[in-house]
Amino acid sequence: QVQLVESGGGLVQPGGSLRLSCAASGFPVDYYYIGWFRQAPGKEREGLSCISPTDGSTYYGDSVKGRFTISRDNAKNTVYLQMNSLKPEDTAVYYCARPTQGCSAYGFDLRYFEVWGQGTLVTVSS
Repeated sequence: QVQLVESGGGLVQPGGSLRLSCAASGFPVDYYYIGWFRQAPGKEREGLSCISPTDGSTYYGDSVKGRFTISRDNAKNTVYLQMNSLKPEDTAVYYCARPTQGCSAYGFDLRYFEVWGQGTLVTVSS
């Protein structure tokens, strides 16, 4: 069964850091692109980052470039999102997802993301 499970969310103060995990089952993460998204209350789902299966190339949305880093541990079949310098506006539910098309060509187009995790809540507040 193909599945993605996020973890690592929680409450953090502004300027702090968190690392989110996306554990995959039913498929090897190094064979597929994996992306991270977030959705704040009342807002559209926003693409944050994506990692390619071949050479590990990474892609970032403008709002998180320079602060967030995506990585992959093939042995653990897990993709991570390291989030630094967190701001209150980063508060959202964070999701990982697997697309049917590569992020390199289609970016964060939601139409191509078919497998989603259940999400993990990140709250940035003092």
